[in-house]
Amino acid sequence: MTALASCPCGRVNAKKRAVAYADCCGRFVEHFATTPAPDAEHLMRSRYCAFVLARADYLRTTWHNSTCPASFDLDAGAKWLGLEVREHKVTGADTAEVAFVARYRLDGKAVRLLERSRFVREADRWFYVDGDPR
Repeated sequence: MTALASCPCGRVNAKKRAVAYADCCGRFVEHFATTPAPDAEHLMRSRYCAFVLARADYLRTTWHNSTCPASFDLDAGAKWLGLEVREHKVTGADTAEVAFVARYRLDGKAVRLLERSRFVREADRWFYVDGDPR
């Protein structure tokens, strides 16, 4: 993905124009060591981008150690179509939840993933813990 391409997470600016990947989730996905996501919503959006871009390294790095599976596979046949963040809720000093809908196509079938994900902040970094599908 080029730096100027629209971010897969679908974020738009105040003028309703798509934000470039480099100015949005790209700064977190491509530079995790130096640029952590500032909150749970940014982390969730950047993790969506990691699915779109098949960046298992970023998904693993941003998954909390207590719940990260020993192995996982990205479905190479999935075509990610869009993301809608429905709610970002701070639930504690270092915890938050993000409710979202992610759409994708797999084997010609449209799929809508509705989830409320839980996140935790440790050492000034946000991590995905788990989620409840809806």
